Amino acid sequence: MSQSRKNNMIVLTLGIILIIAIIISFGIGRYPIYANELVGILFSKLMPVTQFWTDKVETVLINVRLPRIALACLVGCCLSTAGAAYQGVFQNPMAAPDILGASAGAAFGAALAILNGGTSYMITISAFFFSLLTVALVYLISRKAKGKGTLGLILSGIMVSSLFSAGTSFIKLVADPNEQLPAITYWLMGSLNGAKTGEVEFVLIPMAIGLLPLVLLRWRMNILTMGDDEARTMGVNANRIRLVVIVCATLITAASVSVSGMIGWVGLVIPHLSRKLVGNNYNHLMPATMLFGAIFLLLVDDISRNLFTTEIPLGILTAFIGAPFFIYLITRTEEIY
Repeated sequence: MSQSRKNNMIVLTLGIILIIAIIISFGIGRYPIYANELVGILFSKLMPVTQFWTDKVETVLINVRLPRIALACLVGCCLSTAGAAYQGVFQNPMAAPDILGASAGAAFGAALAILNGGTSYMITISAFFFSLLTVALVYLISRKAKGKGTLGLILSGIMVSSLFSAGTSFIKLVADPNEQLPAITYWLMGSLNGAKTGEVEFVLIPMAIGLLPLVLLRWRMNILTMGDDEARTMGVNANRIRLVVIVCATLITAASVSVSGMIGWVGLVIPHLSRKLVGNNYNHLMPATMLFGAIFLLLVDDISRNLFTTEIPLGILTAFIGAPFFIYLITRTEEIY
């Protein structure tokens, strides 16, 4: 079997695993939903079905489980895809979705909205806006920086992230310690608790706008990893492609963080795990990373909401899983990228 055919089979297998994981996720929880109830409720939305389930089961499924599972898959897919895109564009195995400050900006925006008594939708919108604003500032500053463009972007990202992180710390300092401070702290740890259908609808469009070009341009990202000179000889405008990839990766990162809070390690670790499965070719790496990221965060969220009576923030669980794995990556003998 050729390597390309083998990689296609791996991607197909990941897709099947994701479908199975989604079905299992619908059923598990403090209020169990059986398979026949799941099928009946979903089909009732498409055609007339005699109701054999309770209204409470349908409410839990449609208003609680469905948006949460959808967001877990979307956020996991987008964060891992953004990580893979950044690693290719910057030719750096340590690149992650927050490299340009999107997460720091979102944290500031969410904290500011909580400080001002904003609703959950206002918090999401504020986080999304400030995330995009942060990356826009990073880009404008990098345009004035001397030297290599990608290095200027990274250094500008570090500087602007530090400023917005300081702003978030100040907001935590002046926030009400009984209500606002715990809410800010919990948001910063990352969670999908209380996910709503409206949040899914809000992020779906920017995520689709960002993901589609990344999928279509995945073969050109292979050329970017070779360097600008090689890209130029092949007739590819490296700067233009790099800008498009950065904008799209930033958009899906901003959309993800605005609804999930700070969830680390997904965009750093999942692309490397996907490379272990399908190699460095972005034609297969991109779809594998998208599916793997969705599976990973969905399973982590299942653990979060079922392991203990009180939910564990996703950022804590992903750190517990991601950090030991990356220690293994950087201490093994061969190159990690």
